[in-house]
Amino acid sequence: MEHLKVIIEKAWDDTSLRANEETKNAIEAIVEKVDKGELRTAQPNEDGSWTVNEWVKKAIVMYFPIRQMQVQEVGIFEYHDKMKLKTNYAELGVRVVPPAVARYGAFLAKGVIMMPSYVNIGAYVDSGTMVDTWATVGSCAQIGKDVHLSGGVGIGGVLEPPQAAPVIIEDGAFIGSRCIVVEGARIGKRAVLGAGVTITGSSKIIDVTGPEPVEYIGVVPENCVVIPGGYNKKFPAGDYNVPCALIIGKRKESTDLKTSLNQALRENNVAV
Repeated sequence: MEHLKVIIEKAWDDTSLRANEETKNAIEAIVEKVDKGELRTAQPNEDGSWTVNEWVKKAIVMYFPIRQMQVQEVGIFEYHDKMKLKTNYAELGVRVVPPAVARYGAFLAKGVIMMPSYVNIGAYVDSGTMVDTWATVGSCAQIGKDVHLSGGVGIGGVLEPPQAAPVIIEDGAFIGSRCIVVEGARIGKRAVLGAGVTITGSSKIIDVTGPEPVEYIGVVPENCVVIPGGYNKKFPAGDYNVPCALIIGKRKESTDLKTSLNQALRENNVAV
């Protein structure tokens, strides 16, 4: 791995090296390892933090120029792209419902279910996760075990700058219909996002369950139940409502994710 890393870092700094066979072979080898889950663009640490592997992201960025455009036919569908599509789903133990698409270089663990949806290169989707209809998982996004990405969810991707953190959805999270999670936002374990929540890297997430609000930026803590909200902000042209997300409760361990969401909504007399 260290040898591959050295080659990539040199080629990133010196573009003339990218035409070398050694560099191309290193790029191909890295993307293959990412496809198999042997390398990740970001990985969890024992203390709960995450490390971004910049050199792996650099290899993926440099993978695009060394690929040639080609026509691919899949049944009645025709594609014209530089990237291969992921294959061998039966061997991988992944269920893929037509016309779902995952690019080569995206890792799908055993037990993943892809309804008609899309997973981009560099993404990591762990076991037992459901990628529901028209959900998208962007490049380098990290999706944990037993996550449910509901219909129309948009998980943002990031390749550049290489040091930028990807979107991270941790184990057991439930992401409600039409939610948007982008710009390196992080959703903690078993957290529940109600329909239509938007979380960015700079979003305010306000816990309103106590006597005083507690504010987080771009991070939803573990087990939190979250709905769309807003707050008033003063601008030169006047006062306007700005979107945010509200933590209105905690997931109850005795119930499943959807039930926890519904209970929190009833307790606060709100609807999503």
